[in-house]
Amino acid sequence: MAADARIETLIILGAGGDLTSRLLLPGLASFLASGEAQNLSLIGVDRQEMDDAAWKKRVAASFANQQSSASSTVVEAARYLKADVTDAAQLLKILANASGRIALYFALPPAITQKVCSAIAHEDLPEGIVFALEKPFGSDEASARSLNRLLEKILPENQIFRVDHFLGKSTVLNLLGLRFANRVFEPLLGSPNVAKVELIFDEPLALEGRAGYYDRAGAVVDMIQSHLLLVLALTAMEPPASVSSEDLRGAMAQVLRATRVQTQDGASARRARYTAGTIGERELPAYVDEHGVDAELGTETLAEVTFEIDNWRWAGVPFVLRSGKAMGEARQDIVITFAPVPHLPRGLTGTADPAKLTISIKPATLELDLIVNGAGDPFTLDRTKLTTTLGDAAMSAYGEVIASLIDGDPVLSVRGDVAEQCWRIVTPVLEAFRENRVPLDEYPAGSQGPTSWGTT
Repeated sequence: MAADARIETLIILGAGGDLTSRLLLPGLASFLASGEAQNLSLIGVDRQEMDDAAWKKRVAASFANQQSSASSTVVEAARYLKADVTDAAQLLKILANASGRIALYFALPPAITQKVCSAIAHEDLPEGIVFALEKPFGSDEASARSLNRLLEKILPENQIFRVDHFLGKSTVLNLLGLRFANRVFEPLLGSPNVAKVELIFDEPLALEGRAGYYDRAGAVVDMIQSHLLLVLALTAMEPPASVSSEDLRGAMAQVLRATRVQTQDGASARRARYTAGTIGERELPAYVDEHGVDAELGTETLAEVTFEIDNWRWAGVPFVLRSGKAMGEARQDIVITFAPVPHLPRGLTGTADPAKLTISIKPATLELDLIVNGAGDPFTLDRTKLTTTLGDAAMSAYGEVIASLIDGDPVLSVRGDVAEQCWRIVTPVLEAFRENRVPLDEYPAGSQGPTSWGTT
């Protein structure tokens, strides 16, 4: 994109919310510290009372760990406006007073985002404006489709960024480089060489005051429906012709269209929620005792779902996606378990576990364990691990997303049809959970999950 087409003003709708202070503003600070920012103005918008000084203080606090001359300039010029953004007249007034090309960032719940878009659907918007919409995109497949049809009336697809910070540029390029630049891996990735693929995101963080959102979302909607299905697409897609947004997102869409829950009755899904426990020095209450939680909703804080991909490469290979809160160990791993060899020569003994390839997203590492002849007795097989560090990101994942937004590069944006497919894929699981066809197990905070689930 030409320099004069870069975003000059970032307007955050929902500026007073948790998402803005916890993720969006620190990501912006990371972007500013990279030296790529040029003449960026920041405007915060929300319903709550706040003057410019209070907004600048909030921005500065979120920037504290990523100080730079660019971030200081942004803080100094930051403005705050109180408004009801579902009122078209109020929002249009804000847009009219912004300078240069504008990015309108919807740090809002899906229902409010829908109302804002409906309010301005037939209004004249500033030329070149870009919408950035946070996940979850809609609340189910129908609402995601409805929002997509609404957005089509407002802006062309290349001016719509559906944000998913798991698709940071370093994550995408690490996976693409590993898969498609190495003959030693790519021919083996698929049936019959792979026994299963696991995508695991376990975090020690608990509810952290987010009951208003999380208690009506749960682990499937919060993590699997959005983040992990996109990582599945990168892990399983066919080689794209290039890393352009058109080719890359097209390849992701193709594999997601072939993805489905392994069974339709919930039998391939498990769920649980945490009880009281200890993580480090933190004493955590049970999830149902957290402030703002409605125990009757039966919200899961840990979910594990098995999917299948109905195509030539992956037929019969289970993809197990798991995400949990208040877990004892932080993990962001893609674990590829290879199938056993067809025949092991008689006389070799020892480990029977198959080899595994583990790609960690954070920290970015690669670990390949191999079966080799053990020390001492060469007839006894043992395991050894080959490890390396993958490329580090120049900025945080949110910083990379903001950089792509500012530059107008949609490669890290979720395409509209992909957002709909992700909802379509998890719908059988959500229905099974709502109808209580899947038991709601329990696990102590700080553990690895329910003891009946075994280890992963």
